[in-house]
Amino acid sequence: MRCMVLVWIGAGIGLFVLLFIGYIYNSLIRVRNEVKNSLAQIDVQLKRRNDLIPNLVETVKGYAKHEKKLLENVTEARSAVMKASSVQEKGKASNMLSDTLKSLFAVSENYPDLKANQNFLQLQEEIAGTENKIAYARQHYNDMVMLYNNRIQQVPGNIFANMFNFTEEKSFEATPAEKKNVKVKF
Repeated sequence: MRCMVLVWIGAGIGLFVLLFIGYIYNSLIRVRNEVKNSLAQIDVQLKRRNDLIPNLVETVKGYAKHEKKLLENVTEARSAVMKASSVQEKGKASNMLSDTLKSLFAVSENYPDLKANQNFLQLQEEIAGTENKIAYARQHYNDMVMLYNNRIQQVPGNIFANMFNFTEEKSFEATPAEKKNVKVKF
């Protein structure tokens, strides 16, 4: 009788340990998938911006024919975003595109008719909104990466993360050029 009680206690402890391992493993999988989803949301917003850019470039072309180099830079930056594969490459290419778009909008100040063009204004507003969504998606991605990395580094998650080969993810980070103070001149 006593032997049977010990068997049941051992089975109960064994079941508890298995359930605990399953819970930890599933939570690591869930957070890792949230990181992947967050990165996919950044890609969605980058694609949206990339889809808007050809329309913006065509609208500007009619007004700013001698700004050919700037339009080429926008097109090249857009291509770099589309070709980027790693988080770091996407971040760098996306930042380069943002800079060229800022230049394009600054050049538009020289063309009063362009500034008043309804298509241009609408595209400019959509791109600005998309830039905000990209910034939010990056912030959310970094939050998910931090949560995931915390889970795989803290006890007991680190034990199981090592057992099941969970590895750290990298956050989106600003480049050294982006960290410099912006100089405003009037």
